[in-house]
Amino acid sequence: MRIISLNANGIRSAATKGVFQWLRQQRADVVCLQETKAQEDQLADPMFRPDGHHCFYRDASSKKGYSGVAIYAKREPDKVLTELGWDEFDNEGRYIEARFGNLSVVSLYVPSGSSGDERQQFKFKAMDWLTPIFDKWLKSKRDYVLCGDWNIVRSELDIKNWRSNQKNSGCLPQERDWLNDLVDKRGWVDSFRAIKPEAVEYTWWSNRGRARENDVGWRIDYQIVTPSLSKRLKHCSIYRDERFSDHAPYTVDYAD
Repeated sequence: MRIISLNANGIRSAATKGVFQWLRQQRADVVCLQETKAQEDQLADPMFRPDGHHCFYRDASSKKGYSGVAIYAKREPDKVLTELGWDEFDNEGRYIEARFGNLSVVSLYVPSGSSGDERQQFKFKAMDWLTPIFDKWLKSKRDYVLCGDWNIVRSELDIKNWRSNQKNSGCLPQERDWLNDLVDKRGWVDSFRAIKPEAVEYTWWSNRGRARENDVGWRIDYQIVTPSLSKRLKHCSIYRDERFSDHAPYTVDYAD
C-alpha cells in the first residue's frame, strides 16, 4: 500500500507545475492533499478527478481560496468524514478522513502561527483540542495514518537553522513538546523517523532567498501512524526532483 501526502499550496497552481502527471506515475493507493486553496466547484476540470480514483474534497467554508484538504483513493472508501466537531477548525477545511475497513487515512492541515500572535494562539488552541481526539483514535483499535502538514518540526534533525528559529512558529518549544509527546509518550509513530532514524531531509522550504536551492528547509510534513502499523512500514521518500509547491511530496510504502 502506497500513501502520498503533499501540501499543494494551491491545487490549481500545482496542477500547472505537473503534479497530476507525477501522481499518475506513482500509482499510489491513497493521496492526501492539504492547502488546496479552492472551492470544489472551481475544480470542474477532469484533471482534478484523476482516472481510477475516488476523489473527496473538504473546502474552507469560512474563507474562499484558503486552506482545504482532499483525499484521492483507488478503492472506494466505506465512509468519508469531514468534521471533528469544532466549527472554527472544521470550517477552515483542515480535516478529511477516509475509512477502508479497519484502516483510516486522514488528511490533516494543522494551523500555522507564522502570520502573527492571533493565529499562533489559534494553533495552540487547536493542538490542545486535537490531543484527546488523537488519544481516542489510539484507543479505538483502528489503524490510523495521519497525513499532512503539521507545521511543526520535532528536533534539530528536522530543521536547517535550529538555533535561530527557536522563537519562530513551527519550532517553538511548546509546539515541539506537543508533537514529541504524541510520539514519544502517547504511542504514535513518526513513519519517517521509524524508517530513517538519523536522516536529515526536509519537506518545506521558504520562498525567500534561495532556501530550496541551498536546502535550508524544515521537515513539517508527516505520516504519523498507530503502533499497529509500525511493523508494516517498508520505505519512505521525499521527492525533490520537481517543484510542485513550496512543500515536497512525502511517500510511504506499507506492507500488505
